[in-house]
Amino acid sequence: MAPLLVSLALLAAPVMVVPMAQAETQPDSPPAVPSEDYRLYDLIVDEKFLTPYTQLVLVERATVTRLHPEQQGALRLDTFQDYDVFDGRLPLELVRDFVLKNQMPSKLEHHFGFGVRYRFVTGDGPEQETSLAPIPVSGILRRPMQDAPLDEPPPVMDRLAFSRAGYTFGREQALVYVEYNRPDGTGAGFAVWLTQSSKHWRIFDSELVWASRPR
Repeated sequence: MAPLLVSLALLAAPVMVVPMAQAETQPDSPPAVPSEDYRLYDLIVDEKFLTPYTQLVLVERATVTRLHPEQQGALRLDTFQDYDVFDGRLPLELVRDFVLKNQMPSKLEHHFGFGVRYRFVTGDGPEQETSLAPIPVSGILRRPMQDAPLDEPPPVMDRLAFSRAGYTFGREQALVYVEYNRPDGTGAGFAVWLTQSSKHWRIFDSELVWASRPR
C-alpha cells in the first residue's frame, strides 16, 4: 500500500516545464569589468597618455590577458619574473589577484571618464565592429593618423587596451597593465602600480614592459 501512496503523491505533484529557449545551453559572454576599475583607467589615461592634441581615443573592447605580445600561454606568477616587472617589488597578494582576474578577457563598458571622447573597437582589419560612446565624434579625424610622424602626438590615439585591475586585500594598492598599439605596428606595454590613501588613488610607479619601434 505504501508504494501506491508514494506513486499517487508523485503524480499529484506539480510539474515545472522548462521552455526550450532556456533549456538550450547559451554561450558564455565575457563578464563586465567592475565599475571600480574605471577610476584607475581614467587616472592612467589622463596622466600617462593624453596630450593637448588628443581628440579621440580608440579602446579595445575586451581586456587583455597578457604582459607581453610574446607571452606563451596563460598569465602566471612566473610571467612577472619572465619580464622583470618592477624587479619583484610588487606585493605577492597584488600579483596573485592580478593573475587570477586576468585569466580570461572581460568586457569594458561605457564608464570611462577621462578628458576626451572615446570609441570602442573590436577585431582586426579594415572591417571592425565599433561601438560609439554617447558623445558626438564627427569631425574629429582631420588627417590619417599614419601620416603623422612618430614623434608628433596624433589627434586620434589608436589604440589602447587594458587589463583588469588587481588589488591588495585592503584595496591600498592596485596594478593595471596598458597597451598602446598603433596601426603602423609600433607600440608599447606598461605596468602601472597605484596606491590609495584617503580614498584617493595615485600612480605610485610605472614601468615599460616592452616596446616595438619601426625597423
